Amino acid sequence: MTVETKHVVITGATSGIGEALVKRYSLSHNVIACGRNESKLASFATQGIETLKFDITSKQQVFDAANSIDNVDIVILNAGVCEYIDDANQFDSALFERVIHANLISTGYCLEAFIPMIKKGGQLVIVSSSASFLPLPRAQAYGASKAALSYLTRVMQVELQDIHVTLVHPGFVETPLTDKNDFPMPCLVSCEQASERIYNGVLNRCDEIHFPKRFTLFLKLFSLLPFKLWSPIAKRIKR
Repeated sequence: MTVETKHVVITGATSGIGEALVKRYSLSHNVIACGRNESKLASFATQGIETLKFDITSKQQVFDAANSIDNVDIVILNAGVCEYIDDANQFDSALFERVIHANLISTGYCLEAFIPMIKKGGQLVIVSSSASFLPLPRAQAYGASKAALSYLTRVMQVELQDIHVTLVHPGFVETPLTDKNDFPMPCLVSCEQASERIYNGVLNRCDEIHFPKRFTLFLKLFSLLPFKLWSPIAKRIKR
């Protein structure tokens, strides 16, 4: 099947899932790779990939970047951070604010700036996390930001009439962020596997992409059950 060449904007493009998505999409599409890592962006540029350097947490930088873009087919909002609160009794509000700002508020900046650039019939893809399905130990900031991001995306699916919106719920993916995790990560997949599943899901204009299903379906099942069935499992995970 011949795939129509499209113009694709990808944030968080200089590492992890974003970098893998740039490599996957650049095989058949025109990609604008967005990120902060100058050396990685320079490497993309040598491959003929267009780049934009900006920090998504800066509203001004986001809007300045968007002003240089016009008529894109797909925008993939992938950039984000992951930090954990180790002791709930010593709640770290600065960490909480930092994560909420990077994962949620910054997405709002991108939505305001980039939606007008998407062609009619184009696509908006927002990468959340399967951590949004259930309360997980130490994830007060990360989980809350991703749960809010999923809700935000669902509302955009209801509201946007001329743009198809896809919500992505990855499980554990082997990235520089997860490399820091000091706990078991069931059903871990590579960035290349993640990018292939996202690519195919976006190609088929799926409303939701979640993977690996043997893990995400388990979480979805428990999210439907009474919380008292999940709570003791979550407490054992923390120990």
